[in-house]
Amino acid sequence: MDRDSLVARNRRMAEALHRRSRRHQLRDALLRFAARAPMPSGRGETKRLLVIRPDHLGDALLATPAIQALKRSRPELAIHALCSLANAELLANYAEIERVITLPFPGFQRGDSSMGNPYRLAFQWAGRLRRIGYDSAIVMRQDHWWGALLAWLAGIPERIGYDTPAVRPFLTVAQPLERVHAVERNMRLVERFAGPPSAALQLEFTPRQADMHAVSALLADWGVSRDQVFICIHPGAGAASKLWTGEGWARVADRAASRYQAAVVLTGAKNEISLCQEIAAAMQRPATIAAGATTVGQLAALFKSALAVAGPDNGALHLASAVGRPTVALFGPADPLEFAPWGDRRRQAVVTAEIGCRPCRILDWRGDDPACHPCLREISPEQVLAALERALAVD
Repeated sequence: MDRDSLVARNRRMAEALHRRSRRHQLRDALLRFAARAPMPSGRGETKRLLVIRPDHLGDALLATPAIQALKRSRPELAIHALCSLANAELLANYAEIERVITLPFPGFQRGDSSMGNPYRLAFQWAGRLRRIGYDSAIVMRQDHWWGALLAWLAGIPERIGYDTPAVRPFLTVAQPLERVHAVERNMRLVERFAGPPSAALQLEFTPRQADMHAVSALLADWGVSRDQVFICIHPGAGAASKLWTGEGWARVADRAASRYQAAVVLTGAKNEISLCQEIAAAMQRPATIAAGATTVGQLAALFKSALAVAGPDNGALHLASAVGRPTVALFGPADPLEFAPWGDRRRQAVVTAEIGCRPCRILDWRGDDPACHPCLREISPEQVLAALERALAVD
């Protein structure tokens, strides 16, 4: 298949996958019908606001500038965050959030399909939230009908979210969904309270001193001296379609180590240890494998001490930009306009392949031949190294 035919084929398939299925249309109709019932009553005025953020690390981080702006504008509000257990440590680090409540959101537990009935879970958790009492809830994901249903069942009087078919029936304020960066999109959800931003939005995360000390000890254990420059590569991602090649990362790591006289630290979750081992085995120089060895706070502290951080589109790169380090992010199916690491584009570099069907925004091609989706494979090590050099030239 020639290049033009492949692009046309992938565009047609992406359009079909983005089209709402009959099952989803039926679900949306049932949700609209359910929303016509009388809303359960809440506790009355409480001056508490609930932010519902079901996603993973990067999405939670990209919500924090809006949360901070909200608290600056309305200091009297007690902001609670409802999130996954994986993001509790991250969000608890922000003084603007008074309370973090963890919930095993249906559909967001990687590797766990034993969540049971999502509607029963919604009724159970609605009772808990009703006992706490909230004046307002903000659903910070555009398709999260379950979170909107939960806020409605909890009797929260004001419910703000995005104007999408499954979410809209349970909202009192529906914000148009625009193709802008997630930081800006989240900010528009809180403008009802905070108004438009008066200055450039900042994505910031401050590691705790305990985490900085822990990382200093880890670096010493790994044989990285205090004055040694090191580069972090975080090669994993939440979807296989976002992954680059191990060989590519090995070549980038070797050449960057030589160019900057730097050690290389490969980071990731426990389930990404084998990926890091594959990269280390393909390298000519030694590398430290830190996958599975750090908490989120320690990972942030490690990144803060690094020369730069590189990886595919993943939450770790958002963490690196939040601690002020240059990043190089490789994007394939996702849209960097919406999800690139936030900040100065010269320091938060994005690398993509030149193919006409990108970004398709399809993370799971459901068994289609991977050879038909070369958007990441076509990125060369030379492109990544050039982006790293540009990012470091600004630092």
